[in-house]
Amino acid sequence: MTLFHALIRTHHITSRKKVARLRKAAGTLGCYALLRSGGCPGIMYCKGSEEAVKRWVEFVHRLRYKDFQLASKPAPIDAKVAEPEARTGLFEVASTAEFADAMEKRGIASWWKQAMGFS
Repeated sequence: MTLFHALIRTHHITSRKKVARLRKAAGTLGCYALLRSGGCPGIMYCKGSEEAVKRWVEFVHRLRYKDFQLASKPAPIDAKVAEPEARTGLFEVASTAEFADAMEKRGIASWWKQAMGFS
């Protein structure tokens, strides 16, 4: 199975009700989602099957986050780093630095920096 991923930026992610809905959606779709929540900027990374990632992006868009930006459209992950996640569901980090560390561990730091406009 080819794995896909996508990256979303928002102004912020603070609503615990929306996070609860995101958690339920990630579980239902069987994808891995990582959120940088609690302040600005809000960042969301999703990884899974093509269908799951596309549906995740649609779900997030329907939640009407302020300044929703699809920083990287759903796309196949480079075969050299495309390993399935050990767990599915939604996970949160509190800082952009923690998010960057998570991207580094997955071997996609350069992809993430480019999508975020850092490089």
